[in-house]
Amino acid sequence: MLADSESTVVINGDKHLAGRLCSVIAKMLLNGNRVILVNAEKILMSGSRANILKENELRLEITSRVHPKHGPFHPRRPDTYMEKMVRGMLPYKKPKGNAAKKLLRVYISVPEKYQKSEHKTIDTALARRSLSYYTTIGELCSSMGWRKVE
Repeated sequence: MLADSESTVVINGDKHLAGRLCSVIAKMLLNGNRVILVNAEKILMSGSRANILKENELRLEITSRVHPKHGPFHPRRPDTYMEKMVRGMLPYKKPKGNAAKKLLRVYISVPEKYQKSEHKTIDTALARRSLSYYTTIGELCSSMGWRKVE
């Protein structure tokens, strides 16, 4: 769709708040920019750790009564977790939103391809307090069964 490298934005998710970052990314995608999000496991969620883990544990229990294999399916990896968060902020059932969703790539850590490229930080999405107040997406996903492969 878009071939020029000027419209490609590489964002380092380290020390960014998840909701604020996803809303900025969704706006960029709707404007036609290709967005690559790296370090998805280091993105932060605000709130008490116990409450966040409890809410996700309850969310994992939601299944189909008739046939649980028919869904809903819950993301357990940090990259898919973030993709689904961004998707929730896009009109993905409309052609415009579906096209925008295809412009997003999310990676756990930084792939070799993007290590030398310039990583952008979103100032409005950075954590303002000490990092001890937040839970990382990696911790959240590891509580759901994800293990980082080195």
